Amino acid sequence: MSALVLSALAAVAAQASAAEIVVIVSKQNPATRMFSEQASQFFLGKSNLFTPVDQADGSAIRNEFYHKVADKDAAQVKALWSKLVFTGKATPPKEYPNSAEVKKAVAADPKAIGYIDKSAVDDTVKVILTLP
Repeated sequence: MSALVLSALAAVAAQASAAEIVVIVSKQNPATRMFSEQASQFFLGKSNLFTPVDQADGSAIRNEFYHKVADKDAAQVKALWSKLVFTGKATPPKEYPNSAEVKKAVAADPKAIGYIDKSAVDDTVKVILTLP
């Protein structure tokens, strides 16, 4: 029974330590709020109203982001983008190695949309969605 309690505590601790992810846009972008479903449209190639900026493939934040906004894992996202690229319907988001680089890219482009760890937010970007 103590092993069960320990594993339950470990699961709670792991969940509590998960980073809070926010979706950001440039200060020049007129958007002020967005729903998860809307954000997923841009990152899954279903809308080109915004230019998505992605975190590095295989990063924990990227995996968590796609799970939260689209209920998809890395393989599903990769397969979806492969199909879109092959059919010529969309270009995949440019990838950056970390939240600081994503933030810099988004701040520099009024059409860009990205996601970063909430702790990386500063006055160069605007938060339009906080993921639970």
